[in-house]
Amino acid sequence: MNFTKADLQKEITYKTSRSGGKGGQNVNKVSSKVELLFSVDNSLLFSDEEKQLINLKLQSRFNKDGLIQVICDEERSQYLNKEKAVERLVLLLTRALHQPKIRKATKVSKAAKMARLDKKRLNAVKKENRRKRLEDGD
Repeated sequence: MNFTKADLQKEITYKTSRSGGKGGQNVNKVSSKVELLFSVDNSLLFSDEEKQLINLKLQSRFNKDGLIQVICDEERSQYLNKEKAVERLVLLLTRALHQPKIRKATKVSKAAKMARLDKKRLNAVKKENRRKRLEDGD
């Protein structure tokens, strides 16, 4: 990941509006709801491959203009909502760019196979010795 929160904030645009919820009389006066908009295609922070990966993994987060949209109205303060929205965007982008390790197929060693079979054989013998035997000569 070759981006930081500060670099992202240079390319982010914000829209603010009045938020519902708690806040009392302040709700009707202050625009505390924040809508963060980020254009992946116009960003200088990501390579073309990274942009394709982000576009593929975050398809559902794009609005009709092709911008990633993050809305936050949890806090009473516009500043705190902006901070939370940026943190969410960073989290979204890091998850989208994360590529899991490729699993390497491995084989069980011959020694491990033999040890397992020996243990099985010993267990079979142990159980065989526990059985009652009916003698033919009685």
